[in-house]
Amino acid sequence: MNVVTLPGCTPSPLACYLKALGALRLLARQFSEAHPKALWRGNTFCLQSNLDEAALADFFLNRYSPSPIVAPWNGGSGFYPKDNSVAIKAVLHSKADRFALYRETIATAREAIASLKLKAKPERAEKDKLLLRCRNTFSDPALEWLDSAFVLTGNGAKYPPLLGTGGNDGRLEFTNNFMQRLTEVFDMGTGTALSGAAALLESALFGTPIQGLADSPIGQFSPAAGGGANASTGFDSRSTVNPWDFILALEGAMVFGAAAVRRLEDRSPNRLGRTPDHLVYPFCVQPSGSGYGSAADADESDPRGEIWVPLWAAPAGLDEIRSLFSEGRAWVQGRPPRNGVDFACAVVSLGVDRGISEFQRYGFHVRNGLAYFATPLQRLPVRQDSVITDLLAACDHWMGRFLSGAKADTAPGSIRHAANQLEAAIFAQAAASQQDNPDTAQEILVALGESERALARSEKWRAETSLRPIPLLRGGWIHEADDRTPEFRLAAALASVEFWFGKEFFPLRRHLEPVRVVPGRKGRAYWDEGARNELVWSDGEITDVLCNIMRRRFLLARSAAKPSWPEYAKISAWPCDIAAFIEGRVDEKRLGQLLWGLSLVDFSGDTFSAEEMPQRPSSGSREETPPAFYAQLKLCFAGRLPDDKEVPLEPIIFNTAASGDGERASRQALRRLHGSNIPVTHVAIPLSGKAAKRCAAALLFPVWDSQLADIGRIVAPDFFPPYETSR
Repeated sequence: MNVVTLPGCTPSPLACYLKALGALRLLARQFSEAHPKALWRGNTFCLQSNLDEAALADFFLNRYSPSPIVAPWNGGSGFYPKDNSVAIKAVLHSKADRFALYRETIATAREAIASLKLKAKPERAEKDKLLLRCRNTFSDPALEWLDSAFVLTGNGAKYPPLLGTGGNDGRLEFTNNFMQRLTEVFDMGTGTALSGAAALLESALFGTPIQGLADSPIGQFSPAAGGGANASTGFDSRSTVNPWDFILALEGAMVFGAAAVRRLEDRSPNRLGRTPDHLVYPFCVQPSGSGYGSAADADESDPRGEIWVPLWAAPAGLDEIRSLFSEGRAWVQGRPPRNGVDFACAVVSLGVDRGISEFQRYGFHVRNGLAYFATPLQRLPVRQDSVITDLLAACDHWMGRFLSGAKADTAPGSIRHAANQLEAAIFAQAAASQQDNPDTAQEILVALGESERALARSEKWRAETSLRPIPLLRGGWIHEADDRTPEFRLAAALASVEFWFGKEFFPLRRHLEPVRVVPGRKGRAYWDEGARNELVWSDGEITDVLCNIMRRRFLLARSAAKPSWPEYAKISAWPCDIAAFIEGRVDEKRLGQLLWGLSLVDFSGDTFSAEEMPQRPSSGSREETPPAFYAQLKLCFAGRLPDDKEVPLEPIIFNTAASGDGERASRQALRRLHGSNIPVTHVAIPLSGKAAKRCAAALLFPVWDSQLADIGRIVAPDFFPPYETSR
């Protein structure tokens, strides 16, 4: 068996992909003794058969019989008086055997038109009658084209997106142009190939350069070849199309087949339309306006949707490929995908079968005026991605409702923006070259936080949609999204702050949005308007937010009769990161975004494990420590001190520092520490202004025993003997 690589047949543009399918289909149909199979190697289509390059070219030039592609229901198809009928007449008058089936089909189509007494392109009611007539009278070989062009349902004809609206796209009629391209490579009288046909075929299959291409349309299949403004080195460019490209592309489009199905439940895979009869088309879903550079909300209103064409790395015959396309099977969370986001999740969760290695995504978008282009959007490998399959799947139901609701005209702008950000982050994760990519995973986590923030603010809209808060996320997000930055470690430590007030759970999330959180294996979050007194979040400086949270938790601690500062957290902040915050060396905007995302994580004891802790800072940065002023204050607000000593809760120390009077706060802290028998160095530190306020805000960062020892040793070396545990 020979393997012939076809560099002219690539996954994009769509014309080149269809051209590859067309070559395989024609060989299998008309030269079965060649035993053709095909596979994809990177960007190249490979044909495996007993033919070499010369024999392959000889088949197309001398043995190929064009499929009978006609559309008598279209205007411009050549069947009506005002149409360009030069090509259709050339086929009819030909005596060549290779056009015999074509001549028979054209004659049958004319009989169908005559039986309905049509004198011009039929309107809808007559068109449906003509489609049915063609379906009943065409020969079996001609039905393959009809299956690809339209489907008759109980609610009228439906048209698959690949071939426009029944074989035309706007003013471009595919079938008449197909016959015109045939006249450019074959002598219609004798059926022999014209003198330049071999060179054109070599360029189409093997990608060899060629000059003198005709100025002919190719429509949506190859946007770059369609010409227009800025399409070349000049201001404008004409369309330049190799006739073999158009011929083979339409031949390949027939590998796709549509069907009409009626189901009792709304679980129809890959459907377009919302009528009882659903048009099912291989790997075709509703469009998602995310995941590519020119993404826009308007792309989601296009009725043609988007299609994900498969690439496979193992040799497969036409019957296997047709079986693959006829099923068009993809699943996400036990259901068929509804849109592009769902399909991307299916691709990276191995929710596709039959040995597919990659998918090339296309969107049928209106570009260049009102013309549709099959726009190549992105390519995704089929792989297992734990972020999407294990972590994001936990909120699949919520995410589906949120993204669907965000498309409604009544959705606020903040909701739409958050939904677009979430979709873009999911596509980026799916397209990542490797699974362990904390940057893309972190963007999903941040997007979830932004979605929750927008939802918390849109009280009226969330009431209309009955959307609950995002369910508690698994602790695995900590590991997957950890980019080893101070912002992430600080946000994770803050988000893990929690304590119980009687039977009520108070995580830090309660200070960001009006929710009630029930932690645990079946943890949930609910809207609780009664919790609005706990809200302190604002879009101002993060320093002000942290100070306000401290004040609110002082009140909670007093209500709970806590004698000292109740500092309970599952993750400890590192002294070097606290020092970076106090000195203004962290990205505070990013810290706030991460805090919203990480606050959604369930840090409860029965769901959070030690393996999910953030990674330690580098060994060099761990030597950095916060200033002595912060150390004095932190000893007054530490959750646990050596020898079980406690410092009574004195909010005035914090309030004085937060107001910018650091020297007074330092003296108050020293008096309180001495009164609690803490052997601290008695040196008042005259810090003031923003520096004192940032130190006060940093008190909210929780620290464990070893980190507290590193901090406290600065001002109380005798109370914290040196050891190396935290180093």
